[in-house]
Amino acid sequence: MTDVTIAGTRTRWVGVGHAVAEDDAAGEAAGREAAAAAVQGADPALVLVFASPFTDLGAVARGVRAQAGPDTPTLGCTTAGEIAGLTVGSGHVVVVALGGPGLEIRTASADLADGPRAAGSAAASCMDGIDRPHRALLLLYDGLFLGRSEIVRGAYSVAGAGVALVGGGAGDELAMRRTRQLHGDRVLANAVVAAAIGSDAPIGVGVGHGWRRVGEPIVVTASTNERILTLDDRPALDCFLERLGAPPGVDSTDETWRIRALSHPLGLSRPGGEEVRAVIGVDFEERSLLCGDVPQGTMVWIMDGDAESVQAGTGIACDEMLASLGGHPPVGVVAFDCAARRNLLGPEGTAREAEILTERLGAPVGGFYTYGEIARTRGSRGVHNATLVLLGLA
Repeated sequence: MTDVTIAGTRTRWVGVGHAVAEDDAAGEAAGREAAAAAVQGADPALVLVFASPFTDLGAVARGVRAQAGPDTPTLGCTTAGEIAGLTVGSGHVVVVALGGPGLEIRTASADLADGPRAAGSAAASCMDGIDRPHRALLLLYDGLFLGRSEIVRGAYSVAGAGVALVGGGAGDELAMRRTRQLHGDRVLANAVVAAAIGSDAPIGVGVGHGWRRVGEPIVVTASTNERILTLDDRPALDCFLERLGAPPGVDSTDETWRIRALSHPLGLSRPGGEEVRAVIGVDFEERSLLCGDVPQGTMVWIMDGDAESVQAGTGIACDEMLASLGGHPPVGVVAFDCAARRNLLGPEGTAREAEILTERLGAPVGGFYTYGEIARTRGSRGVHNATLVLLGLA
């Protein structure tokens, strides 16, 4: 089954198509069908591919490029779920196509083994030569890599303050084993892939999460890029579980409290509001929290939320993105929605969120559920978890 939504002007258009692809055998056909649905305008400038991890990404890419053309810049990744208009869930290939003479696109990729800051800088090199009045850098990265702040710093060092950074972490449906990234016809691992977008019309970014602070702040007294070791000079897991009301002696056999810990992210105070960090794992032996991009010395809050508050965050992201377009209606939107939000909302909630996005934005929407999000419109920071990030093109 395929679906398509397309909108645009004479110089810029965006199309979104999807096809069911639940296994490797369906990959190439699904890629071809989704691309045929999405690429409806002239002069395709960029094709974004968001594919179920149960599908062969290389086969998907062959199908997409056979339909869109081998010279069309292609970027993508595996996901923790896919978004195409009112269709949300798993087992799909989603293609978002951008085109028209009003857009200019360049792409690049880099290996995280070279170091996250160097990889971010190398990926951002595709900004060279983009001289349209409105610019953004879209980044897709291995979502199991927790040093995203260094990727963003590296990209920022090249792109500069005048370029919005936006994107998301590739997923694998919460298996937490392996993700894949796509650049052209190459399937990569442990990589950052990037698209520099130049446009004759405004580009907008919106961010919203809907999580709320609970209790008093806590100081991160020891951390690494991947773990929080101590909070308020105590083992991080002990302090965290105590704040959640867990009884003494909770260990790895108590699944109830393990799940409760994973459903309460941490909030870091930033100008304009909190940046959220998901606690994606706990180490009961080390008594630490697996939670990246939380610098030592940072003050954090435990965050809480429900379906209603998270849906409110969806509205905030929509309003912020539309406002940043300066009154111009979007011709298309790329959504980076965290897998933690999908888990909290459930099937009914994600369907409702898709309705909100479609109704509020009035434009084609395509994207995926991520392992972390990037949204930087000011300063050198901009890493998020459990957050919805929207990239809109006028």
